[in-house]
Amino acid sequence: MAARLIRIRGRVHGVGFRDWLLREARAHGLAGWVRNRQDGSVEALLSGDEAAVRDVLSACRLGPPLARVDELVESFSEAPDEPGFRRLPTA
Repeated sequence: MAARLIRIRGRVHGVGFRDWLLREARAHGLAGWVRNRQDGSVEALLSGDEAAVRDVLSACRLGPPLARVDELVESFSEAPDEPGFRRLPTA
């Protein structure tokens, strides 16, 4: 199992990034969450099979069609306490 905390910067608000990432994570069987940050970034915790986490991280570097990803910063993290992947309120 792998867990990564990521922060994505660029044009990632108002382009459906959170909903897109929610679908990607669920399709890959990941647990965790995604949320907007007040600084204009998107933050997410991805947890699951190492290959699935890598696949979603690669997809996040491109993002959905209307997004522009300028930077993706990742760090190792602990797995979430709750199962499933969900959308959290803006922090």
